[in-house]
Amino acid sequence: MKHALRFVAIAVLAVVCCCTLLAQSNPLVGTWKLNIEKSKYEPGPAPKSLTRTVEAAGEGVKYTFEGVSADGKPLAYSFSVQFDGKDNPVSGSMPSGADTISAKRTDSNHYVATLKKDGKVVGTSKVTVSRDGKVTTVDSTSTTATGVKEHDVQVYDKQ
Repeated sequence: MKHALRFVAIAVLAVVCCCTLLAQSNPLVGTWKLNIEKSKYEPGPAPKSLTRTVEAAGEGVKYTFEGVSADGKPLAYSFSVQFDGKDNPVSGSMPSGADTISAKRTDSNHYVATLKKDGKVVGTSKVTVSRDGKVTTVDSTSTTATGVKEHDVQVYDKQ
């Protein structure tokens, strides 16, 4: 009985350690704060603040965003992606108005996301995590519901 319990305890510890190492080896995982000074929003305006938390979720990740928009209203939305190119629902109000997002990873530090509203593509984002894992850059292009084209380069610093 003691040997069985010891085996179970060691197995559980090994699984926890492996999951922790996998999360740490994923450069996307962590808490990231928008660096407003280094970011560009065309035509703008930029949000007053934005923090994104990225957690490992199976073969993909779960994003949670919280912040304050340019007009002082709260921003809060989230989504999960598996990097398989399939659409995933967005919870909350994404600034682009997208209600689904899909993503395809090109390598461990790069992926491309496609944003859709009612099945129609409204934007794309190219995401790059720096080699040292301290900065994420999101280069996004989109078109608003009124037809205005937007180009944002968001720079996030790992906290």
